[in-house]
Amino acid sequence: MAKVLLIVGGGIAAYKSLELVRLLKRAGHAVTPVLTKGGEHFVTAMSLGTLAESRVYSSLWELKDEVEIGHIQLSRAADFVLVCPATADLLAKMAAGIADDLATTLLLATDKPVVVAPAMNVRMWLHAATRRNVQQLVDDGVRVIEPAEGEMACGEFGPGRLPEPQEIIEQLADLLR
Repeated sequence: MAKVLLIVGGGIAAYKSLELVRLLKRAGHAVTPVLTKGGEHFVTAMSLGTLAESRVYSSLWELKDEVEIGHIQLSRAADFVLVCPATADLLAKMAAGIADDLATTLLLATDKPVVVAPAMNVRMWLHAATRRNVQQLVDDGVRVIEPAEGEMACGEFGPGRLPEPQEIIEQLADLLR
């Protein structure tokens, strides 16, 4: 049974994180969700927490946890960290080492493997800045699950769609032991 720290970024593809949690739990894995401010616009903490059977974390400033340096403990308790969906903003912050909220602070504090599953508009995915940020993350040892190709929520077509949850789980097989 793997312990997954799941960071849910703020993009329309965040709805797939709910199915991902359901599949992980069904397979016997523990999931601790971290919901970004952007993610809160697309899924609720109640939905994530109910499916994960776990508390959902969203703020670095929850006093009880931070008295005990909670962000360090959270980052170390998991077997790996999965950012899904990883927005262009999250990827850029990760590549630059920015730690301005709970999710990005956890990512800097972890000593565990980090996997990102990017999801964004095709033009954002293909933009030189995003390509540069993704390459920096790969160079830093972050595993990238390549986005799928297909129709976007905006009506455009191309790479940038979040893969289906079952495909994500298959790509995590080596970490989900």
